[in-house]
Amino acid sequence: MAKTIMVVDDSASLRQVVCIALRGAGYDTLEAVDGKDALNKISSKKINLVICDVNMPNMDGISFVKAMKALPAFRFMPVIMLTTESAENKKAEGQVAGARAWVVKPFKPEVMLNAVQKLVLP
Repeated sequence: MAKTIMVVDDSASLRQVVCIALRGAGYDTLEAVDGKDALNKISSKKINLVICDVNMPNMDGISFVKAMKALPAFRFMPVIMLTTESAENKKAEGQVAGARAWVVKPFKPEVMLNAVQKLVLP
């Protein structure tokens, strides 16, 4: 059965590019437009990994990761932050929140897929 990856980004075109790459690699995808939307959808389906932007309206990525990790069922959910943010302090903040990888936009699909393969549990 295919693993499901939630893609959280306020840019529809970026979500589309990420989802096309993931589906091409054999994953199912679920999309959310921001952290609030992601929290509402996360329990609707078994999710194996989250790819999340940092800067979004309503609820930013780091706040979303903290809120998701506070839920017992998602405490060990692997998270990849996919963002334009490359500052070390933002990366550190993301790590403390629970992000396992940090991919900077613009990204190469193979770099993102490599990170996904390392983090998706068998």
